[in-house]
Amino acid sequence: MTYPWRMSFERISSDPARMQGLPCIRETRVTVSAVLGQLAAGRSVEQVIEDYPQLEREDVLAALEYAAAYTREREIPLTAAG
Repeated sequence: MTYPWRMSFERISSDPARMQGLPCIRETRVTVSAVLGQLAAGRSVEQVIEDYPQLEREDVLAALEYAAAYTREREIPLTAAG
């Protein structure tokens, strides 16, 4: 089994001294979860970059890739529809 925290994500970093160790985009204080939250709220990649000008399009896509890898390797409890 491959775990995402053992995968190589060049644009994602985690440092216990920065943002309580949450995965961040490169060496910034912008967390992956902040980027994902913006996208989930309906913001476009371009709007996220406007909100966080230190980010590049590839950073936002890296956050999505990280989230996809993380959820692929975990069982997430979901409620039944209906």
